[in-house]
Amino acid sequence: MSARGQASAGDLLELVRSGRAVTRGALQQATGLSRATVGQRLDRLFRAGWLREGAGGPVGSPLGGRPSITLEFDDAHAIVLAADLETRHARAAVLTLTGEILAEHSGTLVVEDGPEAVLGDLGRWFAELLEKAGRRAEEVCGIGLAVPGPVDSETGRVVQPPIMPGWDGYDITGRLARAFGEETGAAPVPVLVDNDANLMAYGEQRTGYPDCSAFVLVKVSTGIGAGVVVDGSVYRGIDGGAGDIGHIRVGADAQCRCGSYGCLAAVASGRAVARRLAETGVPAASGSDVRDLLASGHPGAAALAREAGRQVGDVLATVVTLLNPGVLMIAGDLAGTAFLTGVRELLYQRALPRSTAHLDVVTSRLGERAGLIGAGALVVEHLYAPQRVEDRLVALGV
Repeated sequence: MSARGQASAGDLLELVRSGRAVTRGALQQATGLSRATVGQRLDRLFRAGWLREGAGGPVGSPLGGRPSITLEFDDAHAIVLAADLETRHARAAVLTLTGEILAEHSGTLVVEDGPEAVLGDLGRWFAELLEKAGRRAEEVCGIGLAVPGPVDSETGRVVQPPIMPGWDGYDITGRLARAFGEETGAAPVPVLVDNDANLMAYGEQRTGYPDCSAFVLVKVSTGIGAGVVVDGSVYRGIDGGAGDIGHIRVGADAQCRCGSYGCLAAVASGRAVARRLAETGVPAASGSDVRDLLASGHPGAAALAREAGRQVGDVLATVVTLLNPGVLMIAGDLAGTAFLTGVRELLYQRALPRSTAHLDVVTSRLGERAGLIGAGALVVEHLYAPQRVEDRLVALGV
């Protein structure tokens, strides 16, 4: 927040949104601003439609008097669009600013078809979803997109993605913004792109573990990736490469899609398990096929998933020792009992007892919606960050 006595309208909005100060008096106390200045800055937020008055709070004085009027973030003034791309499947949704899903669609989208076609299809999906939700395109304040590859957060472009051929360095934000405009006729809106494991971790941490200061999510589907949330923010590294644990070498001789040999993803991903099942005559070609076999109780799939879990658990022992998280969440196609059992076997065997003494190893709460909810939250936190609120208020003429 700005220095005490210099808090902006954006700082006041952040205090209300976070619940740290929800009355005019509390805002004065938290910021050091005068009553008149707080009133002026709140007035701009009211005129923008971003704040509303809630019910009266408890009477603060022992002498009685009128209860304080609480302030609330008005999540009805705009909506967010979000999509989560996998290698052969995608999910898209319309969300409120507080993460409630208003309309949702999932279907086949093949990432190998290239960004031009895939993002064009997403634009059409978004238009159909808005109609389904009964909302106007002009209400959309931004779009969030989760992709299965490393992303440079400054540019929104994927960087050398092993399982996204044709996407390296492509202008995803520009193309998706154009696709949205072409399908709806609406003005351009901001588009934010991040790695799918990052956004899954962000969504899960915010909704289920808000007090966990070090949170790790590992997604095991076609590939393997991790998302790390530290003190409420996604940790991305210097150029978006943090969490790419699928390409840690584990000493095997299997060739990975990245071109190297011995990567964790080459031996323990959903694709790797599917390949080994196919070699035994079981029809499986992807992580989703393995997921379906596990759900049906296939013993061969369960045995291979447990073995894959042990290989991932061996790597996670190092991750846990390095980061000392409070929660380690396993998500994705393989995130079932067999895989989780394997993870726990090696993790607790290899990691120092101190590193796991206060560690919860869990599976996803949000399931297939985690990436969508994380992508929506990324957009909201970006657009309503204190430093951007002032520019947006000026653009609105308030």
